[in-house]
Amino acid sequence: MNTIHRFLIPHSSFLIQGKCLLAFSYGLDSTALYHLLRESEINFDIALVNYGVRAEAEEEEKAALELAALDGRRIFVAKAPRWESDFEAQARKFRYDFFESLIEEHGYENLLTAHQLNDRLEWMMMRLIRGAGTAELAGMEAVSERQTAGGKSYRLIRPLLETPRHELEDYLRERELPWFQDLSNESDTFERNRLRPFLETLIREHSPGIRRTFEYLEQDAKLLSENYEEIFAKGKMRICRIHDRRIVPLAASKALKELGYLLGGAEREMLQEKSSIVAGRKWAIELSGEYLYIAPYMTDIPMPRSFREQCRLRQIPPKIRPWLYREGIHLQNLPL
Repeated sequence: MNTIHRFLIPHSSFLIQGKCLLAFSYGLDSTALYHLLRESEINFDIALVNYGVRAEAEEEEKAALELAALDGRRIFVAKAPRWESDFEAQARKFRYDFFESLIEEHGYENLLTAHQLNDRLEWMMMRLIRGAGTAELAGMEAVSERQTAGGKSYRLIRPLLETPRHELEDYLRERELPWFQDLSNESDTFERNRLRPFLETLIREHSPGIRRTFEYLEQDAKLLSENYEEIFAKGKMRICRIHDRRIVPLAASKALKELGYLLGGAEREMLQEKSSIVAGRKWAIELSGEYLYIAPYMTDIPMPRSFREQCRLRQIPPKIRPWLYREGIHLQNLPL
């Protein structure tokens, strides 16, 4: 194997050892990651989601199919439905459901995404202006362990997380490699687009300091996370053991982030005072003794009296019980 490219060195062992699937769009970032992996002789396949909302979508899909055929790689394409509202959240769920279905079906061990340093700083700024704690500000992790709905474990790897976007653009231009420009990134309709010129200047002038800041945030988040442990994870349910009541918002935020929901500032404040809340009208978060429970919030689920009594004896909070019952999770299987 050739010497792995300098952009990929921190993650080389994972990339070499595991079966890799690259989330690909033919935008600048994923195109750069594609060619960096290719130059480094990393074996990988690609997955593309066609949202069909831009005129270029079909052309991008066609070009991706041609690129994969040229390099002899497998490519998987999903056509997204049209959503009437909440496009970004719907698209993210559809995208990761698609990726995880491929992971389960084809045995991929690593899912690679092309998030870079600009994305990470953008994420931090978006959370900062809405109210956030250490874990949210640290944001994306370079390597994180995930699990599909079917229970298969995999690694989500972001090999370019410390690399500024302009360096990736320089890399592609030097090699005269084409990519597609998403013009929606230039629209002032989205708040993040208004931030991007300012963040681009910051990163060009201060990227070493910005990298260090994220390192410090990661260290602080790790220190905080050591005060709790996740003891149960099945489907969309999580149970954590809490060693310090003050880190309940952090624990809930971390668990919900893995489940695709971002805890808001007001919800974090509520968790400082209350032992039971419903977040986003979707997630029940309840503290019982030293255990923090998180599960989809459900109502109108009839439960036998005997089941309710068993839950009461085991001190399982009321808002969690409907999900347990509907999913058929036996109480004796809970590590309590």
